[in-house]
Amino acid sequence: MRADMRVLVTGGAGFIGSHIIDGLLERGVEVAAVDDLSSGRRENVSDGAKLYETSICDAEALERIFDDFAPTHVSHQAAQASVKVSTEQPVLDASVNVLGALNVLELCRNKEVDRLVFSSTGGALYGEVAEGKLADEDWPAKPLSPYAVSKASFELYLEAYAKLHGTRSVILRYANVYGPRQDPHGEAGVVAIFAKRIIQDAPLTIYARATAGDDGCVRDYVYVGDVAAANLLALDGELDGTYNVSTGIGTTTRAVLDELAAHAGKQPKVSPSGRRFGDLERSVLSSDRLQTRGWSCSVPFQEGIGTTLRWFQSQG
Repeated sequence: MRADMRVLVTGGAGFIGSHIIDGLLERGVEVAAVDDLSSGRRENVSDGAKLYETSICDAEALERIFDDFAPTHVSHQAAQASVKVSTEQPVLDASVNVLGALNVLELCRNKEVDRLVFSSTGGALYGEVAEGKLADEDWPAKPLSPYAVSKASFELYLEAYAKLHGTRSVILRYANVYGPRQDPHGEAGVVAIFAKRIIQDAPLTIYARATAGDDGCVRDYVYVGDVAAANLLALDGELDGTYNVSTGIGTTTRAVLDELAAHAGKQPKVSPSGRRFGDLERSVLSSDRLQTRGWSCSVPFQEGIGTTLRWFQSQG
């Protein structure tokens, strides 16, 4: 990476952002985090990174941060990330994921930032992916939630800014990311939710793919360390355009539970439930394009699950 690189990570105290910061610090890059700590945690930010506690929705405060830190690159991870919240509060969702993101983009343009890396969604953007199929980057977008719509909208803003202003950006469409530091509360992050409840010997619910009692929805689970590695490639100038960050392997909710239970040596009580409103039945993505640019999915599911469970056990 460039010796003079200075990276500002929005959402840097969060799950994925903090892992990106760790990877940058390991490479000797000067890095700072912007986070309002609404879901991120101060302790997630390594000592080597400066933390600015503010919201991306506060344009004036954000500009002061850009002036103070003078980033050459921006990793935009901050988001309203809950599909459920987006359906209940679409204005809130858009205020963060569109207007807040535009604050970041405008500053990248006005302050002549070299490159912006944007964390988008593959899991929500592509809609249903039929059995035997993998959604690649050319798969038609079928956003079925305000969250997915907001992410798709900002991708279009990036395309427009590239044409109008020459702004350089890379879009990374994540599959279902899991790993240490993921929030076990709320409806996001089934691996984190199950890990915490297994440790607590609490009952678990498997929401159906189609009918109660089946193995649940099929998702593409990618380890957070591999997601951070994709971001480092993008920041380093190795990528241009849009890329899925995924494994190409479909895993049911039941398989997630069984793997966690096996690592924990427990047999949790499981309650089957009907299909949850808004859930996709199957979402599995192709990462072939990203792999041709030097990225690989280096952490197998079984290994990643074990590492994740041990991290949650260490938290007490």
